[in-house]
Amino acid sequence: MKLRLIALGAVGLVAVAIACAFLFQRQIGEAMFRQAVAENVGRDRAAELPDGLHVFVCGSGSPMPDPLRAGPCLGVVAGNHAIVVDTGSGGPRRLARMGFPVGRIEKVYLTHLHSDHFDSLGELMLQAWVGGSRGQPLPIAGPQGVEEVVAGFNAAYRIDSTYRTAHHGAGVANPAGFGGVAEIIPAPSGSGKAAVIHDEGGVRITVISVHHAPVEPAFGYRIDYKDRSVVISGDTTYSAELVAAAKGADVLLHEALQPAMVSQMRDAAAARGQPNIAKVMGDILDYHSSPEDAARAATDANVKALVLYHIVPPLPSSLLDAAFLGDASANYKGPIRVAEDGLLISLPAGGTTISQSVIR
Repeated sequence: MKLRLIALGAVGLVAVAIACAFLFQRQIGEAMFRQAVAENVGRDRAAELPDGLHVFVCGSGSPMPDPLRAGPCLGVVAGNHAIVVDTGSGGPRRLARMGFPVGRIEKVYLTHLHSDHFDSLGELMLQAWVGGSRGQPLPIAGPQGVEEVVAGFNAAYRIDSTYRTAHHGAGVANPAGFGGVAEIIPAPSGSGKAAVIHDEGGVRITVISVHHAPVEPAFGYRIDYKDRSVVISGDTTYSAELVAAAKGADVLLHEALQPAMVSQMRDAAAARGQPNIAKVMGDILDYHSSPEDAARAATDANVKALVLYHIVPPLPSSLLDAAFLGDASANYKGPIRVAEDGLLISLPAGGTTISQSVIR
């Protein structure tokens, strides 16, 4: 009897709690919103991080429709410096949500000119312009052809920019700071096919030629700050040049495509009478790296951690991660992570710590 009374009492308390939540849902919602605003709006999360090198994964996906991942996009903070590598669809919005200092972006680097790596460039230019009250256009560096891409976004956003200035004023939306200015990065030459393109303020950036034919040139980047380093592969097959440039890096962020999964998608498209989709699915198999390839690159470069991004195909649940990774762990004995949007990788200067957390 006593247990029954306790059970009835517990049920009653739950019922009361549900009733209160229903009756006061507006007040509860308002309180939750106030808390979210206080914690997130205007927050510069980079200012809260220790001196070091930090990577904000603003997009870990690919051109394939993915409800969980934006297109390829990485924000990097090195000391007081902020740059962005690639601006895939939805990436800039995730970047802002993560508290990245969008208004302080010094430059955008594009790995190559596949559209999924720059299709939100206009959005990022707009956020950096207004958010930073810029007086000069945002520098956007990339391979030959970047000037045409930037000119196109400048033209597409020009009319919108006049509305922003008219509404917010030149103090916020200074016409002189609108848009982007292109900087062509020459393809590195020589046996190593890598070259230092920036070495100021303690930040050194190296561009690396990678293999993504017929896209040429295609770049990866190594970023060094003080005693910490990250390498970003861009889109590539296994690349000896990337491995050489990545030697001893703390973290390798490497693209990955799971051939077995994509082959199943190709066969399903063919069976449903979609030959064009099947052709594309078959074509992409030969110019991306499998998780096993990325793991081999991590071992050959002797990096401390491997993070896979530009995930193909979409993974709607982390339960699929093991199937996606396949035999990668046999090729690399260090830590491997399948990236998700919102991942923050922190490498404090003067140490060896690699911390990873997710900003929702």
